[in-house]
Amino acid sequence: MQRLLIAILLTITHALSVSAAELTAVQIYSDNVLLDLIKENKHLSQVVIDDCQLVQDIEARAVKSQMPSYQFLWGDMLAYGVCVKKDVPLGLHYMQASADQGLSEALEQMGRYYHVGKFVQVDINQAIIFLKESSALNNLKAQLRLADIYLAGEGSPLDFPQLYTQLHQSITDDKKLHKNITQQLAKLAKRMPERVVNAAKSGKY
Repeated sequence: MQRLLIAILLTITHALSVSAAELTAVQIYSDNVLLDLIKENKHLSQVVIDDCQLVQDIEARAVKSQMPSYQFLWGDMLAYGVCVKKDVPLGLHYMQASADQGLSEALEQMGRYYHVGKFVQVDINQAIIFLKESSALNNLKAQLRLADIYLAGEGSPLDFPQLYTQLHQSITDDKKLHKNITQQLAKLAKRMPERVVNAAKSGKY
């Protein structure tokens, strides 16, 4: 009888420990959740907060499923050595793969890297290509960086109206960001004829 009771207690204890482990196990992020983390630049810190438990799942979704959000996350993890051995070339490969699939954050990041020379050599023309694509997807960071590049004398003046339209139609509740947009619009307007500015405001570009 005593042995039976001990066996029952051991079974219950084991069941409770398994349940506890299941409760503490981290669930893989949904695509929407991950995209929100990426937009807020919290994706790497979240992986660390989750004690690097999802590394294999993240890799599988990036490598096998080729999900652009996970390619971006996996690329960042490799490039910065977060929860994995640092491998910058491979990290950039997956960032590029994500950008190739049209993820605006990946396009913006690649454009930023080519603009400032992060991991790669400075290449303004390549930066403009990535940033224009990201800007067309309403990425405000890309639009503002592209404005900086144009105002520095790079790129084609023929592209100014399109960027002006994008910035003019942008929406933000951040007062500092709103002020920055207003300033960039004013500077761009000085580089274009008034009729072109008016057309850009009405969204004809």
